[in-house]
Amino acid sequence: MDTFSNRFEGKVAFVTGAGSGIGRATALRFAQEGADVAVVGLVDGDNAETARQIQALGRRALPIVCDVTDSDAVAAALAATVDAFGGLDIAFNNAGIEQRPTPLAEISEDLWAKAIYVNLRGVFVCMRHQIPLLLQRGGGAIVNTASGAGVKGFAGGGAYGAAKHGVIGLTRCAALDYAASNIRINSICPGIIDTEMMDRFTGDSESGRATVIAQEPVGRMGRPEEIAAAVAFLCSADAAFAIGHALVIDGGQTI
Repeated sequence: MDTFSNRFEGKVAFVTGAGSGIGRATALRFAQEGADVAVVGLVDGDNAETARQIQALGRRALPIVCDVTDSDAVAAALAATVDAFGGLDIAFNNAGIEQRPTPLAEISEDLWAKAIYVNLRGVFVCMRHQIPLLLQRGGGAIVNTASGAGVKGFAGGGAYGAAKHGVIGLTRCAALDYAASNIRINSICPGIIDTEMMDRFTGDSESGRATVIAQEPVGRMGRPEEIAAAVAFLCSADAAFAIGHALVIDGGQTI
């Protein structure tokens, strides 16, 4: 059985996209290391299940239904977090949507807008409301989910890739804005991770899974827990000198 430190004892974490996949794994990792967690996502039942698992670890959890593109909803979710737990120390802005491979000229304006709105604007909206709360605590840490598609191009991924490149740029600029205020802002760039999103992307078929696994030099998909461990590191004092970094965890896919 894995054992964990108490790096986040007494801390409050806010995790978006926490109802499944990388978000759930990271919310659980924060709880395993001592944090109380706001579990934020679109599906009430999924949020409730993540919260149940956190509570089973002996930590407090607050499930919140929230669309990260809705500024008022994000502000309300953060206010509820502060009311329940007393403040905010850590934010993992992970909510996002995938894009089926589509050549650029065939990407509709609606598809483009949705990819940018959720994957990039959602991160901006969350940080805009989180940073004042972190300043009130005298500092904290934010990690934003980018992607391997944020550090290299992939054919058919124009909308998704543009959004994820944007997340890295947004993270770097914000990191410089607040580095002197003891707020560390970094991004994580997962490769092909075995999640519900990847099931949708592959059509949840053996052939689809085999196709994406063939892109991974290590010969397998990553596990959500492997990304969670990296996010926990970036949010911890162990990464105190990491500012504006885009940490690639992808099994060698983008080398």
